[in-house]
Parts: sequence; structure tokens; C-alpha cells
Amino acid sequence: MHPDREFVPARVFDRTGPRADALAVEAPLELRVGGKPVAVLMRTPGHDDELVAGFLFAEGVIADADELLSVERLAPNVAEARVAVARRTPERGTVTSSACGVCGKQSLADVEVRAPRVTSALRVPRRVLQSIPAKLRDAQPLFARTGGVHATGLFTPAGELLAVREDVGRHNALDKLVGWALAEGRVPLSNFVLLASGRLSYELVQKAIAAGAPVLAGVGAPSSLAVELAERFGVTLAGFVRADGLNVYSHAERLTE
Repeated sequence: MHPDREFVPARVFDRTGPRADALAVEAPLELRVGGKPVAVLMRTPGHDDELVAGFLFAEGVIADADELLSVERLAPNVAEARVAVARRTPERGTVTSSACGVCGKQSLADVEVRAPRVTSALRVPRRVLQSIPAKLRDAQPLFARTGGVHATGLFTPAGELLAVREDVGRHNALDKLVGWALAEGRVPLSNFVLLASGRLSYELVQKAIAAGAPVLAGVGAPSSLAVELAERFGVTLAGFVRADGLNVYSHAERLTE
């Protein structure tokens, strides 16, 4: 089995007849910190160290890449993170599914954002924002094979794609990307644009705020809570981004003609 897909018989009801189908892999990753299990992440295998780093950063366990000393693989789906100082313990009591980035939280207080309001002088031409979904789509090889994963890309204000990560979970894709950015010394993401391949949920905005991203865009719709959170924390939130238009839901002042 290829590490990022498996082939299975499929009944394809078209002129080609039955053929092998490619599926994106969804598998659990048990994450331990200090020997204690803290979360089970349902993810697509690959870039797991980045996923661990991004997840721990979003949860407030680490503040930068230097505080994550190592990630040791104890088994194919078990990872042990060694941190310099655990600033807090992830408040997770159940599996974090590929569909939910806040699953396992124990109380309303646990889903509150523990990060400062995003401040940035970044300005992005609207035409640039409208041009980047096509670039993200072209950089999604796993989606091209399976049609079953999300992606998040990091762009410059000029529309240059710096990195992209794919995963069955949209929040995992963002965690992997933030994990990459941490290792590259690019966090906070004050001078960059995040683009998600799907809808914009509360947990995506939450993770973008933690990473200090001033602009979060998506090809789909945001939720009401996502808009409220973006407005409150100074994030420009744009949805339905496409070549011929976009919707801006908060802090439109960052978008220029």
C-alpha cells in the first residue's frame, strides 16, 4: 500500500466499467506528551511531525519550534512529543476526528482562543486573492488522485505559493502547514495569506489566530461563529473566493483594488 493511498475495487457506473479506485488514507495518530496520551488525531499519514508541532502550537502547549525538542515514533500510529516546558495540557478527552478540530474539548472555556488580537499592516490586492485558488488546486496531488482530502496553502501578498499541505481533516491540513512554518521560522504569519480548500469553520479561524495570520480565505462558506471570531480578533475572512469574485466577511480594509 502506498503511504498516502490504497487501491480498492470499485463499481464505476460509466463506460469504463469497474476499475481500481484511489482512496485517501484516514488513520489514527495517538499523541503523547511526557508519556501521557493527550489526543488521538484522525489524519492522513504524512508530515506527521509537522502535524504534531502545529497541533501543540495551536493548543498552546508550545510557543515556538524550539520548545518542541523531538517527536519520536513509538509505533506506526503512536507519537511521543518531548517538549522543553509544557505550557498547558491539551484539554482533549476523546478522539479528534477528521471532521472536527475541537472534538474532545471538555468545556466552553476550553474552546476559547488564548491568543492576542492579530495585528498586521498587510494589504492584499483583491485580484491576487482571486487568483490563488487555482494555484492551490494545481498543488493538490492527493486530491487529484482521490478527491477525498482538504488542503491549506500559504501565500505571499503577491500570490506566490510557499507551501501546501493536504489531509482528510481541514484542521489537520492547517496544523501541518503551521508546523512547517514553525520549523521555517515564519510564525507569526503576519505577512502571509492562508487559503483553505473548503468551508471556513470556527476551528480554522481559531488556528489562524494562534498563528498570527491576518488573512484567511477559503473557496467555501464560513460559519457564523467563524465570522464572529475573525471580527473579534482582527482577521480578514474571505469566502467563496474564485476568479470572478469573493465575499468578505470581516476586516475588508486589508483588501485593496
